[in-house]
Amino acid sequence: MAKRRRLEAPTSADLSRIEETFRSETHERPSLAQGIAPIAQVVADSATLANLEGVEARAARAKAEADAARLHAAEERGLLIAEIPLNQIDEGAMIRDRLVMSEEDMLELRLSIAAHGLRLPIEVFEMEVAPGQGPRYGLLSGYRRLHAVRALFGLSQDAKYAAIRALIRPRTEANDAFVSMVEENEVREELSHFERGRIAVIAANQGAFANTEDAVNKLFATGSKAKRSKVRSFALIFEELGDMLRFPEALSERRGLLISGALRDGAEARLRQALSARVPADADEEWALIEPVLRTIEAAPREPGRGGRPRSKPKTQYSWSDEQALRTSSGITIRRGRDGAGHVLRLEGEALSDDLMAILMAEIQALLEN
Repeated sequence: MAKRRRLEAPTSADLSRIEETFRSETHERPSLAQGIAPIAQVVADSATLANLEGVEARAARAKAEADAARLHAAEERGLLIAEIPLNQIDEGAMIRDRLVMSEEDMLELRLSIAAHGLRLPIEVFEMEVAPGQGPRYGLLSGYRRLHAVRALFGLSQDAKYAAIRALIRPRTEANDAFVSMVEENEVREELSHFERGRIAVIAANQGAFANTEDAVNKLFATGSKAKRSKVRSFALIFEELGDMLRFPEALSERRGLLISGALRDGAEARLRQALSARVPADADEEWALIEPVLRTIEAAPREPGRGGRPRSKPKTQYSWSDEQALRTSSGITIRRGRDGAGHVLRLEGEALSDDLMAILMAEIQALLEN
């Protein structure tokens, strides 16, 4: 049988020593005084540090994600400027609205870019490519700037001209692309009357619009009704004589309206025959071929019910209803008056149309200038 150990109660000296030891340890480790074990305090301190690091990391991650989202949104909206190698840009991806470029203007542009750099980036859109091929971009706007930079690279072979700054626009429908191109050129350098009509016909033929009428209305939506009427007149010239005219961009508004009026009267064959007589050296020679045909049509009796330019009527076919109003045989009434700003002419009648008003405005302009 084992011998039992006899327990003795601690003396007052022992109790004092134990208490002093306990006080010393709790002074060095406050966690024990708070009833927390040392290991628990270590875990709590580590967790606090981990939480602090997590907040900073989460904030950095959130900022990075927000920046990436803004960058992606800007890229989607075509707001980012990129340096694109010239050999990746296809300026023929769209039929251009600009027919001619002045060599004098192009030289001035090249000198400006060489001296000050390209101030305004071109606009491109990403094209679909076959798997394994590099990126390709179609030119949307900046045709002259692209040609100027290409010319500078060809002349100097300087690496700084091997690429061009460009805004990469999102892929868009064909009609939106045509509208953007026309708007850019109208703002920077106004298109000629013939160029407007030509691009409307081409855009319609390529399926970007339902027909030429729809193309004119959407490409020049911000223009007046009179302007759209003129564009339609020059579109008709391009459709019926575009392959014959050598200097169509030189046609003035008045001459173009005269030609379109003759075409509506069925003069296409006669005009084509006149233009095939010889190859004109300049715009004046070309007009000299056209004008006799127009004079012949002007002098011919007018067929009832045909559209086109109104011709002069015998005096017996119109009359003054009073001192301020003149009524024509076509049913149009012209009234004159005055207000605080000057003389006023008012035209009334069902026969009036946008085309007719455009022709009348051109005739009045020519009369006043002469």
